[in-house]
Amino acid sequence: MSILVNKNTRLIVQGITGNEGLFHTQQMLAYGTTVVAGVTPGKGGEWVLNDKVPVFDSVRMAVQATEANATVIFVPARFAPDAMYEAADAGIPLIVCITEGIPVQDMMRVREYLDQKQVRLLGPNCPGLLTPGESKVGIIPGDIALPGNIGVVSRSGTLTYEVLYALKLVGLGATTCVGIGGDPINGTNFIDCLDMFEADPQTEKIVMIGEIGGTDEEKAAQFIASRLTKPVVSFIAGQTAPPGKRMGHAGAIIEGGSGTAADKIKALQDAGVQVAKHPEEIPSLLR
Repeated sequence: MSILVNKNTRLIVQGITGNEGLFHTQQMLAYGTTVVAGVTPGKGGEWVLNDKVPVFDSVRMAVQATEANATVIFVPARFAPDAMYEAADAGIPLIVCITEGIPVQDMMRVREYLDQKQVRLLGPNCPGLLTPGESKVGIIPGDIALPGNIGVVSRSGTLTYEVLYALKLVGLGATTCVGIGGDPINGTNFIDCLDMFEADPQTEKIVMIGEIGGTDEEKAAQFIASRLTKPVVSFIAGQTAPPGKRMGHAGAIIEGGSGTAADKIKALQDAGVQVAKHPEEIPSLLR
């Protein structure tokens, strides 16, 4: 099994006619993802990628024509909130927003609206997700992962790729890999994914990749200690980051003495989680 996406996922690409949208749509199609439509206002009626994918003016029109059940967003930051509102209003149950640089206040409003609609948002500023051998939604390279029994959830895109490839090199694979993104306000957190992996019978072990800033890892550690029955291996990025300096993600900043790597590592170890000193150590800890 898998979580969130599988071979039955019918995907829309919002912003499909832009450079990023078009490139990654081609990659998703090549992987085997069922991309049923694209959306770019004003370009409805066109077809892209050698007439493989029809383009619609609105998400609602695309859903009515294709019965899509997921969307991935590749639009500039100033348009991304409206793109998420539009997808929710069209009845899409899963929204994956790749766009980075969306203002925090805009995301606070979007998150509240999507919660009212009971819509699952992944991102923003995330690499998406990959169910190896079934579906790729976003920008995670498809050839770096094998199908397997390990659930992977990460705040860091590039570390996600590194860990998946390290697992592949020793013959280990993933049920689903979820990149939740590193913005302060996002739609899906560690606990959401841990809960889904716990409920997935095929997922036997879990890898959680965190980073400095915020308290999400500490909250996840409490959840692991009280609710999880499956073993978890973790890695925390940013162990040498100076206090008060943003490191990569908008949410990766240590402020007021909280959010340090040491605090997160201790909380996870106290919950029984094996914490790797570096990403390449994760496969051996899983074994």
